[in-house]
Amino acid sequence: MTDHDEGGSPPGETALRADEEARGRGLSDHTQKRIGLHLRALYDQVVQQPVPDRFRELIAQLEAGPSDEQAS
Repeated sequence: MTDHDEGGSPPGETALRADEEARGRGLSDHTQKRIGLHLRALYDQVVQQPVPDRFRELIAQLEAGPSDEQAS
């Protein structure tokens, strides 16, 4: 038994090279899917929350256009 893998590299070196190659490609499909599911779940919770009254008031003001006070 030797301290080298089939390619002649020490075991840790092979794992390090594989890790570096994986980083170059970005996240795996599995990891991307898991992140996507978690983000969707979080976003769904935010969407279900009511719009604060202050935001409704600001939107109404914007839709109404400039007031007489702001026009001068």
